[in-house]
Amino acid sequence: MSAGPEKGREAAVDVFQRLTPAYRPQQVEKTAPCQTGCPNCGDIRGWIGTVAQREKTGLSLEEAYTRAWRMIADVNPFPSVLGRVCPHPCEEHCNRTELDEPLAINAMERFLGDWAIDADVPLVRVEEGPKEEWIGVVGAGPSGLSFAYQMARRGYRVTVYESKDQAGGMLRFGIPDYRLPPRILDAEIDRIFDLGVELHLNTVVGRDVSLEELRSRHATVYLGIGAQLGRGLGVPGEEGPSVWTGTDYLAGVNCGEAVDLGARVVVVGGGNTAVDAARTARRTGAEVTILYRRSRDEMPAIAEEIDDAQEEGIELVLLAAPVRLERDSGGNLTELVACQMRLGEPDESGRRRPIAIPHSDYSIPLDSVIAAVSQAPILEGFEALDRDGNWLLTDAGEGILAGGDALGLGIAGDAIVQGRRAAEELHARLRDLSPSEVKADRRVDGRPEIGPDQVMLDYKPETPAVRAPKLTGAERVEMGGAEVAGTITEEQFLAEASRCYSCGSCFGCEQCSMFCTPGCFTKLEEVGPGVYFTLTLDQCEECGKCVEVCPCGFLEVTPPGPETRA
Repeated sequence: MSAGPEKGREAAVDVFQRLTPAYRPQQVEKTAPCQTGCPNCGDIRGWIGTVAQREKTGLSLEEAYTRAWRMIADVNPFPSVLGRVCPHPCEEHCNRTELDEPLAINAMERFLGDWAIDADVPLVRVEEGPKEEWIGVVGAGPSGLSFAYQMARRGYRVTVYESKDQAGGMLRFGIPDYRLPPRILDAEIDRIFDLGVELHLNTVVGRDVSLEELRSRHATVYLGIGAQLGRGLGVPGEEGPSVWTGTDYLAGVNCGEAVDLGARVVVVGGGNTAVDAARTARRTGAEVTILYRRSRDEMPAIAEEIDDAQEEGIELVLLAAPVRLERDSGGNLTELVACQMRLGEPDESGRRRPIAIPHSDYSIPLDSVIAAVSQAPILEGFEALDRDGNWLLTDAGEGILAGGDALGLGIAGDAIVQGRRAAEELHARLRDLSPSEVKADRRVDGRPEIGPDQVMLDYKPETPAVRAPKLTGAERVEMGGAEVAGTITEEQFLAEASRCYSCGSCFGCEQCSMFCTPGCFTKLEEVGPGVYFTLTLDQCEECGKCVEVCPCGFLEVTPPGPETRA
């Protein structure tokens, strides 16, 4: 007996639906652009979502803060520090830029970092110890401490050898207190040593202990020695008093030394060290000029810091390079002779090459000069290691790893991520694990990045990003070492978290279930960022409405795998 035309049509439609899965929705988590913009691949979307979605997931505010802070600390034990000094490239990648302004991610990270310090939240181990291997670290800067932290939290015994009388490296000796107060740095460093990491201060490799001794003592030695050797200008007249390198000047000031610069100071260079040195000198009451051989656009310093320098009364003299320093009969500096420059074709750095203009010399009166043109690692005691010119290699020798500025100059975040990745790779090797099992970068590996065209930007209203309180230029100069910028309030933090689109990950808005066939989307009993609904494709009518109304781009219409077929 025939089933009739109606039954036949239903059967045909059913076969069609099953053979054309491209019309069926899938939940596809994607990589948020802020994550790929972060040197450390931090789960920015995850920790912001943990706070923004706390009511949906049943977390108290304190629980959400703690969980979010731990997500940051998973890859970076210095959220309060980087919340102050990181140039936040993550924000440049934020999809919200297409609507109004990017999320103030850096200010939010600082808020959580400061909150955790005030709440005395500790770092925690992820594996119990002790493991049999004893790990050595040379250098207690951001890279060495990041490496030590990642190994200690996995249960290894770790000993850090530091040449100076305090830990911190360039974070302590190269960044002025008005940008990074010592109490903040101390708090985040102390947490690492609270995990049982041992610290030997005033220990210089080659003087107090040899590299061979360390190699024989430890299963592996990690070198995070930084690049604290400032380079001079290489011009006539440089030898003599009143000439400093940027690193020496900043280290001296941060150590409490009284450095007499005189009334007129010229800082040569365009990087962060140059701007930090200039702003520090300005706080002594001196007239300060920054001399840079390229244009403002080519200056590698953080743009906001350059703006701050100008607000504080520092003059920028661009497209100019030093030719020589002039001294009087007593050896005192009197002027810097500079020549004008023009920009040619881009060099290996990607910036346009500066070319001297003939017969363009002119003089700048001065009392002192600070050379902040470049830095290099101090390699005494490490001469036998493999290196590329003045820089160490990641695998620097038998049982020796290296990272941070010793490999090449970068920002603090670069040093932290290199220490973290080296620790993950070493742990995987020592425990015979696949690197993919331990590396935090796996959260972005292989996942497509979601762009602004895949996000429903009009789902949220246009709202400007929050602004942290900040002293005026005049106040900053007058108050000397006072911190330039403040921390946003809790109200501002929560408002900023609500601006996040959770790009590429479900945030439980329930749009899909409201517009879809009943039963297609079922809410889970245990929910969390990215995990709110399960799909039942037998109920799917293949209308595509759920994909159309998904504001975060988590749903898409693609051929599902066998496990998602109805």
